[in-house]
Amino acid sequence: MHLIQTEEYLTMMPTWLPAQKVLIILSGIAEIILAALLIPVKTRATAAKLIVVMLVVFSFVIHIPESIGYYTTGNEKFIASIIRLPIQVLFIVWAWMFVKK
Repeated sequence: MHLIQTEEYLTMMPTWLPAQKVLIILSGIAEIILAALLIPVKTRATAAKLIVVMLVVFSFVIHIPESIGYYTTGNEKFIASIIRLPIQVLFIVWAWMFVKK
């Protein structure tokens, strides 16, 4: 979705990040590459660790501040952003399961 609906991700990006559209596209490419690297057993653990790092960074840089911003401004997307947080945790746990394989 990062590559197809780039514009939708722009609203999530912190204003202090430069070249936001480029970063969105690069993060989408990174997700695809890391997902592909989960397939070979030889690269699986490293790819999973990098996915965990990426998801943790995204959570603290994008998702949590977004939820706080929605809460403070009374944005109707607040509930959806709160629901997304535990889903991010599930993704992190799921990726971590591949570290041990």
